[in-house]
Amino acid sequence: MKSSLGAAITLSLFAATPAVSAPPATLSAVASDLSDGRTTSESLVKSYLKRIAEVDRSGPRINAILALNPDAVTEAQARDAERKSGIVRSPLHGVPILIKDNIETADAMPTTAGSSALKDNMTRRDAPLVARLRAAGAIILGKTNLSEWANIRSEKSTSGWSAVGGLTRNPHVLDRNSCGSSAGSGAAMAAGLAAGTVGTETDGSIVCPSGVNGIVGFKPTVGLVSRRHVVPISHSQDTAGPMTLSVRDAAIMLTAMAGSDAEDPATVEADARKTDFAAALSPNALKGLRIGILKMPGHNAALFDAAIARMTAAGAAVKPITYDLKNRNAIGEAEFKVLLVELKADLATYLQSLPPGTIPHKTLADIIAFNTANAGAELKHFGQDIFEMAEKQPGLSDESYLQARADSLRLAGAEGIDRALAENQIDLIVAQTNGAAWVTTLGKGDAFTGPSASTLPAIAGYPHLTVPMGATKAGLPIGLSFIGPKWSDAQVLAAGHAFEVAGPPLRVEPRYRKTVRAK
Repeated sequence: MKSSLGAAITLSLFAATPAVSAPPATLSAVASDLSDGRTTSESLVKSYLKRIAEVDRSGPRINAILALNPDAVTEAQARDAERKSGIVRSPLHGVPILIKDNIETADAMPTTAGSSALKDNMTRRDAPLVARLRAAGAIILGKTNLSEWANIRSEKSTSGWSAVGGLTRNPHVLDRNSCGSSAGSGAAMAAGLAAGTVGTETDGSIVCPSGVNGIVGFKPTVGLVSRRHVVPISHSQDTAGPMTLSVRDAAIMLTAMAGSDAEDPATVEADARKTDFAAALSPNALKGLRIGILKMPGHNAALFDAAIARMTAAGAAVKPITYDLKNRNAIGEAEFKVLLVELKADLATYLQSLPPGTIPHKTLADIIAFNTANAGAELKHFGQDIFEMAEKQPGLSDESYLQARADSLRLAGAEGIDRALAENQIDLIVAQTNGAAWVTTLGKGDAFTGPSASTLPAIAGYPHLTVPMGATKAGLPIGLSFIGPKWSDAQVLAAGHAFEVAGPPLRVEPRYRKTVRAK
C-alpha cells in the first residue's frame, strides 16, 4: 500500500552470489512450449516446485512462497489430458501461476493476508479472478508472501514481512527490500518460481514490488477485475493485477482475469471494457503517441533520459509536464482518511462473509484484540497504530469521509491526471516508477530511495503499468511507469509493450548477492 518520495542513493557491488540455476522462460514462452509439445503441464509444475525448493526454501532463501497447492500436480495432469484430447482453453492452459495470499482460492490453502489471525481461513472458494484464471486453464501453484495486511497495519511496517511468512528478500540483493505489499509475488516472479504471479494494489502494492524486483506489473482500472473474496483495504482503490516477466505475459493474464461480477458493483462495465489485451499489442504502438514526461525529484536521470530517447526513436512525441506538488499533502491527507474509514468497514464486511466456522474474528476490533493477545508473534517488529486509528473512524455515511473521497478523487483524477492529459494534449504520462531497493530494517519502516508514481493513478483508479527501465550501477532494478485515463488499459499495455521491444532487453536477471555497499 505504501509509497513515498525520497533521496536517490548510489551503490556499488559487494559480496558473492550464491549458485542458482538459470530461471525459466516467460509465460509466453512456456505457453508456446506447451502448445508445441516440447513440455507438459505436469513437467512444468514439477520443475517449478523443484526451483522453489532450490531458491525459496534453501539456497538464497528469498522466502516468497507461503503455501503450495497440494493438488497442483493432479490439476496439471488433468490439463495435459485435456490438451491431448484436443481441448485447449486459452494460452494459459496448463500454465502454473502463483497467487498473493490475500486472495482466496478453493484449494487446500488458507488465505491469511500474512496474519496469524487468519491462519485457519480455509474458505474453499475461489475469488472470481482466480475462477477466471482456472477456467482459462491456469494451474494455481501456490500462494505468495506479502506485507502483512497489505502494509496497512502500522506506519513502521516493513514491506515484505508477515507474521505467517517472515521476511521476503529481494532476489537481486538479498538484504534489500522487495517492496510491498505484493512482495512475494514480485520476488517470486523475478526468481522464476512460476510462469506468472498475481498481486493486489491499493497504492503502489503492484507497481513498487514490480519495479524494485525488475519485472512487469500492471494495476488495471479499478473495476476491470473483481475484488470479491480478496481481503480488502479500500473498495475505492483496491484491485488485483498481473505481475510477469513481459508485458505480453501480463496482457495474457489480464485477458483471463478481467470481467464483470454481479457482487462487485465497481465491475459493472468490465465486460464491455475488456478485450483480448494480448491481441491488441503492437510493436508500433508508440508511433505517433503523445507522451507527457513527468520528472520527479530523485529520479535516475541516466536511465530516464535513455528511456525517453528509446520512446522517441520508436515514434513517440514526448513533452515535459509538471506535477503541482503543492497539492500533494492535500491528496495524501484525503486518501489516508478514505483508507482508514474503508478499512474498518470493508474488513468487517469481508470477515463476516467468511464461511461459518472458518475463523472467530468479525471486526477490525477483533483483529486488534487478537494482535494484542498474540503480541509476541504479531507485534514483535512493529505495532498496529494504523489499525487503531482506523477503529476510531466513523462509518461510510459520515460527511467527513464522503468529503475526503470526493476531494481525493477530484485532486487525483479530474484536476490531476485528466487535467494533465487535456492541458498538455497528451495520451499518456510516463514517469519513473520508484527508486531502487533499500536495505531492509525490520521495525523501522521503509527507507524509500526515490520518487513514486503510484499515488495519482491509485486514487483515481486509473491504469498504471511498470516495465523494467534498466538497473543502477549496482544492479538494482528501476521501473518505468505508463499511466493513462480510466479504461485505457489496452493502450497503456500496448505502449509499454512497444517500449519493451523497441531495443535491447532492459530486464536484468537476479544475481542473489548477499549485499551491496553504499559509496
